Amino acid sequence: MISIQAVAHSYNSNQQLSFKDWQINNGEQWLLLGQSGSGKTTLLHILTGILKPTAGEVRIGDTAIYQLSPKALDRFRGRQIGIIFQRPHLIKSLTIAENLLLAQSFAKLPENHKRIDEVLKSLDMLHKKNAYPNELSQGQLQRISIARAVINKPALLIADEPTSSLDDKNAEAVLELLLQQSGLNQATLIVATHDKRVKDAFTHTYDLT
Repeated sequence: MISIQAVAHSYNSNQQLSFKDWQINNGEQWLLLGQSGSGKTTLLHILTGILKPTAGEVRIGDTAIYQLSPKALDRFRGRQIGIIFQRPHLIKSLTIAENLLLAQSFAKLPENHKRIDEVLKSLDMLHKKNAYPNELSQGQLQRISIARAVINKPALLIADEPTSSLDDKNAEAVLELLLQQSGLNQATLIVATHDKRVKDAFTHTYDLT
């Protein structure tokens, strides 16, 4: 279970963002909606352990994440939270397999080549295991971003504007993969977007507007 309670954040004395309480059960799939300036990015950063809120508590499972030391929080995030960005952030000098091994290393997990093959196969990308990022299409890169996010079997999977730069066909394909992968990995999914095309795929919505 994931929850935020009485969470607020101040950037300065003139700008304070307050967020209504939010409780998410294990395995649920949520849409986080919000226009620019509504606090969507701030809330994402708070949920992922990047930005400590001025007030309130964020719990993932039994862990109040902002009670952890910085080092423990980094390790917790690597193991329990997977993030898919609007654009892939892969190391160009490493192969796809090496990029995924790096994600395991950052989480202080042992190398697991079997897990890498399993995830790439589920995304129909096993044949690109030894390719470099510049050898892949944009759609393939987005699949690898999903692979990296789920490689450590996180409890929470967050996708930040994953469809905003895609045409209708590719947006639908990426959304389907996210829903499929969250189910396969028994992860809770939050898709943050202002893209109205994805609304029909979700029954749970947290709206900042």
